[in-house]
Amino acid sequence: MTLLERDGIDVGHDYQHAEKLACAGQSIALGDTLLKWYEVAPAIEPIEPMVSDLARLGLADAARLGELRLGGTLGFVILHRCGEGFHFLLLCTWQNENELWETVWAKDRDADPEFHPWPLDGPHRPTFCVWELGVVAHERDAWTRFLRSPRDRDARLDYLRDTFSGVV
Repeated sequence: MTLLERDGIDVGHDYQHAEKLACAGQSIALGDTLLKWYEVAPAIEPIEPMVSDLARLGLADAARLGELRLGGTLGFVILHRCGEGFHFLLLCTWQNENELWETVWAKDRDADPEFHPWPLDGPHRPTFCVWELGVVAHERDAWTRFLRSPRDRDARLDYLRDTFSGVV
């Protein structure tokens, strides 16, 4: 049986895809790197302010301690509520003009008192889920507009103001 003849590919028969909401928040500075802030969650289960504060504090501490070497660039963060109490924290920066680099952290309910680096094994690994890709698609377009601009102070401010909020 070929892939095209099978049912569901790698999607369970009982899976029901639901919309989530992406909300732009207050940008964050980590050293000389400026990052937009996004939160992605079901509309009826937004990210708790305590979790958002913990994520921001964790990133600031990691940058201050030298655990994040971001190189003074622009980018964005996605804090994603993936399920009952599980959160991904995705730090994305634009590097080498046109590359998107990512650092992945996670927090699993109360079992994790803070966010920690997400272990990734093997050469073929996940990147973004379909909800996160809604934000990434906007950011790709925003970065392309920046690359086509004079790339001066005003263009950097325009990039930082160019955010997305909506259904993903």
